[in-house]
Amino acid sequence: MPAIAFLSTNNLEDFFVYDELLIPYFNERGWSVETISWHNQSESWDRFDYVIVRSTWDYQQHPKAFMACLEQIEASDTTLLNPLSLMQWNLEKHYLKDLQRNGVPIVTTLWGNTFNNSVIDEAFSHFNCDTVVIKPTLSANADDTFKLSVADWHNQRQALCDTFNQRDFMVQPFLNSVVEEGEYSLFYFGGKYSHAIKKVPQKGDFRVQEEHGGSLHPVNVDKEQLNIAQKALSAMPYEALYARVDLIRQNDSWAIMELELIEPSLYFNLDAQSPKRFVEALESFHEDAQ
Repeated sequence: MPAIAFLSTNNLEDFFVYDELLIPYFNERGWSVETISWHNQSESWDRFDYVIVRSTWDYQQHPKAFMACLEQIEASDTTLLNPLSLMQWNLEKHYLKDLQRNGVPIVTTLWGNTFNNSVIDEAFSHFNCDTVVIKPTLSANADDTFKLSVADWHNQRQALCDTFNQRDFMVQPFLNSVVEEGEYSLFYFGGKYSHAIKKVPQKGDFRVQEEHGGSLHPVNVDKEQLNIAQKALSAMPYEALYARVDLIRQNDSWAIMELELIEPSLYFNLDAQSPKRFVEALESFHEDAQ
């Protein structure tokens, strides 16, 4: 019986996890599945055919230890998915520069590695706007993400200095489409489109994640969204078992917010056929590898 490990973490009580919806489909096809925390340093990865990174949602707090875990898995006899090389490329949001160089539209961004008092004022001037968002290039779940207005951002200066003093960061104009329309996520398994959702923040917030009160809605997407998502996938340096493409409307066009290849929630709960598609994608990968 082929064996799979879903790589997870400890203490997921405050998160919404839907990967268990895959297990009955794997079991029907004769695959066993275990969920194991990446913090478990004594695990023998050789006993699995595949280790699939799923809900490792604290990795951004311990990036070196997390990558060391992935490297240990890669060195074993199992197959790590997504591939280690792809996840290394995707670990920090500098990958967005690669997408842009390949003609993929991304949200307009200023990049920095030295935070000082002039960074935010310069961003307001550069973008000609009155609200910006700053976040680390290595982040997840909107951790350490600040929405700043030109009128009162100085009130958060100390928190900004403490957060970004020794971290690479990115600054973007705040796009009203986040709250007016929402952010779209398109899901791909084995390079094939599966389904899409729209994430809308709760009133008074700008964060779309469920953990921050955001609401999720299954949607159909248009040809332009599909074309841009495909461009992003084609710009990846390696193929992926799973990918989530996050899109947002910027100046009446679609732009990539993120291309998630490490531990994105794939929202199997919002499309009844999506668990089956994921399992079929892994079966196809398995057959090709034989």
